[in-house]
Amino acid sequence: MNKYELSVVLSAKLEDEERAAALEKVKGYVTRFGGTVTSVDEWGKKKLAYEIQKMKEAYYYFIHFEADAACPGEVENHVRLMEQVIRYLCVREEA
Repeated sequence: MNKYELSVVLSAKLEDEERAAALEKVKGYVTRFGGTVTSVDEWGKKKLAYEIQKMKEAYYYFIHFEADAACPGEVENHVRLMEQVIRYLCVREEA
């Protein structure tokens, strides 16, 4: 099992309930494809380095999980289609 970190940037236009639902959906994708979520870091609303979709701020989340090598690709394929997600990045953590 490898350790991964999935960074997710959600739209600032979302209400609290919508943000929580989107985060749960992403965590659900991780578990559906055989991963185990170990922790979630919520950084809250931050200013973006540059404007994305006419937004200057967004919510940042960092999901740490353990999974085999096939899981991150599957998770990215599904997260890519979510309207609430502005940007995402999944990287493997060093052991």
